[in-house]
Amino acid sequence: MEKFNSANEILDFAMNSEQEAVDFYNQLASQAENSEIKKVFLQFAQEEVGHKAKLKKIKDEGVFEMKQEEVADLKIADYVAKTKPSPDMSYEEALVVAMNKEKAAYKLYTELEKRANDPELKKIFSALAIEESKHKLRFELEYDEYVMREN
Repeated sequence: MEKFNSANEILDFAMNSEQEAVDFYNQLASQAENSEIKKVFLQFAQEEVGHKAKLKKIKDEGVFEMKQEEVADLKIADYVAKTKPSPDMSYEEALVVAMNKEKAAYKLYTELEKRANDPELKKIFSALAIEESKHKLRFELEYDEYVMREN
């Protein structure tokens, strides 16, 4: 696991992670056979671009104001079968892939927060974990709305 010595190192790491998510969703979009799924993945990629821009602004302006908050966890990602990305995946499978990606990012930042010694670094990791949990919640709500209600 990486070791960070400053807020800027954390923000660089987080921006790189967001870029990896952009690339991941763009790759899935390019491989998708269904035009609606392609569109969904492109939207996911654009959201990640926005997250990266938010982190860059924090780094450039030196203003870190992410408030601590409780984010609901529907725990849907805990109970759905993991899905591997594939060109012919359904909307349901796309949501499962996205939920699990955000869940993994949340776990990473939570673990980094536990390992950080500096209180300011802990605060940043905590805020990043909250952001990732919000992303996961968005996908869980979408899953609940469009998949679970249909069944």
